[in-house]
Amino acid sequence: MTGSIIVVASFLYLAFLFAVAYVGDKRADAGRSLIANPTIYALSLAVYCTTWTYYGSVGRAASSGLGFVPIFLGPTLVVALWWFVMLKMVRIGKTHRITSIADFIASRYGKSQLLGGLVTVIAVLGVIPYIALQLKAVSTSFSILTHYPAIVMPAKSETVPWLADTTLYIALMMAAFTILFGTRHLDATERHEGMVAAVAFESLVKLVIFLVVGLFVTFSLFDGPEDIFSRVAEDPALRHLTGMEAGGNSFGNWFALTLLSMLAVMFLPRQFQVAVVENVNENHLRRAIWLFPLYLLLINIFVLPIALGGLIHFAGQGVDADTFVLTLPMASGHGWLALLVFIGGLSAATGMIIVETIALSTMVCNDLVMPLLLRYRWLALQGREDLSGLLLGIRRFAIVLILLLGYLYFRLAGEAHALVSIGLISFAAVAQFAPAMIGGMYWRGATRPGALAGLSGGFAVWLYTLLLPSFAKSGWLPIEFLQVGIPGTEWLRPQELFGLKGLDPIAHSLFWSLLVNIGAYICVSLIRRPNAREAGQATLFVDVFKQSRPAGDAFWRGSARIGDLLPLIGRFIGPERARGAFADYARSRGVAGVDALPADAGLVHFAETTLAGAIGSASARVMVASVVQEEPLGLDEVMNILDEASQVRAYSKRLELKSRELETATSELRSANERLKELDRLKDDFMSSVTHELRTPLTSIRAFSEMLLDDPRIDLTERKRFLGIIVSETERLTRLVNQVLDMAKIESGHADWHNGEVSLIEVVEQAVASTSQLFKDKEVALTMDLPESVPILLADRDRLVQVVLNLLSNAVKFVARGEGRVAIHLCDTGEGLRVDVADNGPGLTEQEQIVVFEKFRQGGNTMTDKPQGTGLGLPISRQIVEHYGGRLWVESVAGAGACFSFLLPCGKSTEGSEEAG
Repeated sequence: MTGSIIVVASFLYLAFLFAVAYVGDKRADAGRSLIANPTIYALSLAVYCTTWTYYGSVGRAASSGLGFVPIFLGPTLVVALWWFVMLKMVRIGKTHRITSIADFIASRYGKSQLLGGLVTVIAVLGVIPYIALQLKAVSTSFSILTHYPAIVMPAKSETVPWLADTTLYIALMMAAFTILFGTRHLDATERHEGMVAAVAFESLVKLVIFLVVGLFVTFSLFDGPEDIFSRVAEDPALRHLTGMEAGGNSFGNWFALTLLSMLAVMFLPRQFQVAVVENVNENHLRRAIWLFPLYLLLINIFVLPIALGGLIHFAGQGVDADTFVLTLPMASGHGWLALLVFIGGLSAATGMIIVETIALSTMVCNDLVMPLLLRYRWLALQGREDLSGLLLGIRRFAIVLILLLGYLYFRLAGEAHALVSIGLISFAAVAQFAPAMIGGMYWRGATRPGALAGLSGGFAVWLYTLLLPSFAKSGWLPIEFLQVGIPGTEWLRPQELFGLKGLDPIAHSLFWSLLVNIGAYICVSLIRRPNAREAGQATLFVDVFKQSRPAGDAFWRGSARIGDLLPLIGRFIGPERARGAFADYARSRGVAGVDALPADAGLVHFAETTLAGAIGSASARVMVASVVQEEPLGLDEVMNILDEASQVRAYSKRLELKSRELETATSELRSANERLKELDRLKDDFMSSVTHELRTPLTSIRAFSEMLLDDPRIDLTERKRFLGIIVSETERLTRLVNQVLDMAKIESGHADWHNGEVSLIEVVEQAVASTSQLFKDKEVALTMDLPESVPILLADRDRLVQVVLNLLSNAVKFVARGEGRVAIHLCDTGEGLRVDVADNGPGLTEQEQIVVFEKFRQGGNTMTDKPQGTGLGLPISRQIVEHYGGRLWVESVAGAGACFSFLLPCGKSTEGSEEAG
C-alpha cells in the first residue's frame, strides 16, 4: 500500500473531523450548542482511550495476560465517586471560570502564580512522554502499513536522519491540526465546543473499528473465543497468560496500577479539560457515570483475544505485540481493514494530542508566559488595546513546542519502552496533582506552602525514580545510574529507593512519590495556618455547594469603575467580546446598559472571572487589582473568626467527652453541642452580614468626604448635594447600628419593656399615620379595616407600633408605583387579636418564605434588586411578637402578593409583659 494512499486517507479523515468541529463551533456561536448532550459529554471523556488503548493494551496483554485490566478497572471504580468528587470539581470550575488544572490549584491556594507555574511545569514534563507515545504509535503503524502486504517491523528512529524521520512531520502535522481545532479564536468561556464534538465523534470511530478488528480476529481468523483459549491452553508457553501467573500481575502491582489509573482519569490535563472545563451542564455526569465505564468495557472486550490470537498467528516471527491490531489484518490479506485500523489509531492519537496540547498550551500561556510578560512594564502591554492576538500567538507557539518536545522524547527515550510503559510514566506524573486537588476541595487547613512542598517533593521523586531511568535505559544516561544511583549511595538506587525491592518500577515510583507528596503537603500545612487570601479561597472551594451568592463577594471590598474594567477585559479578549460579555452581565442583573452597572463586588468578581478565562485566575487577579482600589481583608479579622470557631469546636469536644462520662446527662450535652455549632454558624453569618451592610454607607461617606476635602472650591450646589448624601448615609448607618443593638438586646434578654394598657386599634392608626407620606410619595393606595373596639393588651406600645411600622414599610417597598395596593385588617379571632398586612406586590417563593425572617435576609433577588433596608425589621418584629406569646408569619404565592400577619393572645400577652418586667 503506497504512502500516498495512506496520507490521502488520513487527510480526508482529519478534514472530516475538522468539519465536525467547524459545525460545532458555528452552532455554538448561534446559541445552539451541539455538545449540550450527556451522551456527547460521556463520549468526549473517552479521549482517555488513546493509542495506548488501541495498540498498547494488546501489547501488554501479550506479555502479562490480564495485566492490562487495572488501567481500565481504575476509571471504572472511581466513577462511582464522581457524583461527589467530580461534581464538586465541575461546580468549582463553573463558579470560578477555571481554565485548566493549573488554574484550579493556583486559584484554590490564594490564586498563586508560583503554584500555577509549578503545576504547569509538572504537567508539561509529565505529559510529554504520553505525547511521544502517540507519535510512536502513529509512526510505527504508518511504517508497517507502507510495506503492505509484507509485514516489516520499522527500524529504530535513531538510525534515521532527523529531517528524514516521518515522525517529525507527523508531529508538525498534529501541531497544525491542533492549532486549527483549538486556537482559531480566543473564547472568554475557554470552551471549545467544536473540538469536543470532534473528540466525541473520534471516540465512536476508534470504538467501532476496534470492535470490527476484534470480531474479525475472533470469528474470522479463529473459530470464536473457545478456539483461541483452547489453543492457548494447549501451548505451555502461552498457558500462563490466561491466569494471574503472568509476570507483573502481583497484588502490589495491580493495586498500584489501579490507583494510578483512578487518579489519571481525573487529573490528566486532557481529562480535566473535557470533564470540567468543557462541561456545559453538570447533570451530564449522571449519564457519564454509567456510559463511560460501558465504553471502557466494550473497547477492551477483545483485547485478550487479539493478543492471544496474535501470539498464536505470529509465533516465532518476532512481530511486535503492540502492532497486532494492525498486522493481523495485514497478514490475512485484508488491506482495507488494515487501512481502517490505521485510521482508527490515527483518530485515537489525534484526539489525545489535540485535547492534551490545547490544555497544556492554555496552562503555559496563562500560568507561565503571561505572568512573566506582565511583570515587565517596558513591554507596555497595559497600553495595547487588544492583546487577544498575543495570547493566541503564545498558545500556538506552545502547541508546536510541546509536540516537538514530545518528538524529542520519542527520539531520545521512546524506543526503550513499550507503549504502555511510556503511558504509565505520564500517569505517575499527573498523580502528583491528587493531594493538592482533593485536599484543596475538602480540607480548609491546606495551605499554599503545603501544596508547593507536596508537589515539588513528589515531582522530584518521580523525576528521579522514573523519568531519568527511562533515559538511562535508552543510553542517554550512564546505565550505572540504575545500578548505583548517586555514586557511593546504593540505597538511593532510583528503582530500589531505600532498599525497597520487588516492585514494578511504576509501582515503586508511585509509592515513594505519593508518600513524599502527601507527607510534605500535610506537615507543611499544619506548621503554618492559612493566611487571609488562602482562608477565603478555601471557604469558596470547600463550601462551593453552600454558596447562594457570587463567589468572592464576602472576601472583597473596595471601589471600582466600569470605565476601567471594560477596557481592561477588552485588551485580552477583544473589545467587542468584552462589551458583549458585560452586556450579558448587565441583562442578568436587570440593568438597562453596561454604563449603568453598579461598580460593586459582584462586578469586580465578574470581571475577574471573565478575564480568568483568557489569562488564568492568578494573572486575572493581578490585572484587576491594578485598576480597582481594593481594601484587603485583614489577617486579624480572618484569624479572629477562625480562632473563635476553633474554641467553640474545642469546647464541643470537651462536652462530648463529658457526655460519655455522665450517662444521665448524655442527651442534654449533645443538645448543647449542637447548639454551640449552630451559634458558631450564626455568628459567622452575622459578622459577615453586618460588615457587608456597614461597608456600603461607610464607603459613600468616605468617598464624598474625600471629594470635599480634596477640592475646597467645589461648587456650592455640588457641595450641598454631597453633604446631603453624607447626612443620608449617616442616618442609614445610625438606623442600622440602632437596629443591630436593638436586636442584640432583645436576643440577650436585656431589652427594656415599658408595659402598659394598649389598644391595638390606636397602635394601627398611629403606624398608618407615620407611614402615610411613604404611601403618598409612591402613589400607593392604603385601606384599613378596623373594628370599633378590641380587648386591651398589657404591652409596650412603642414596640407594637414598631412591628406594624415594619410591616407597612415592607409592603410599600415591594409594590409597584402608582399601581400598588396595601390593606391592613385587625380582628378578634377568639384566640387573640390578629393583624394582617396584605399587598399586591411580587410575592414570595416558598424558599423565600423560609428565610425572610432571618437576619439581613429580604425578599427578591438580594444580589440584583435589593430593596432599601437592613433586613433586620422582620426578625426584630418576630422577637417582639414572640415575647408577648404571639406569632408572626407570612402567606404568599409568587406573583400574587404577600400577607404578613401576627397574632397576640390577650391573656398570654399580659403574662409575658409581667415576666418581662
